[in-house]
Amino acid sequence: MKVEDYLVERFGLLMSISDLADLLGRSPDGVRVSLYSDTEVSRKLKPTMVKVGRRVYFRTLQVKDALDLEPSDYGAC
Repeated sequence: MKVEDYLVERFGLLMSISDLADLLGRSPDGVRVSLYSDTEVSRKLKPTMVKVGRRVYFRTLQVKDALDLEPSDYGAC
């Protein structure tokens, strides 16, 4: 199974902050704080953000590319 297939199956095409926190192994508040600081990770993740109303989502496939995820990173293989 490809990384893209696994992530889309698990999270769908859009990830919430909770989903992203689960993927990164952090708390949702920790992810939220790190997104609004100027770090390398936040600069990679900000282009993947989409606002739907007041909610913030992340494009799953772009998150995979931004974080350079490999099969061993998530343990699905």
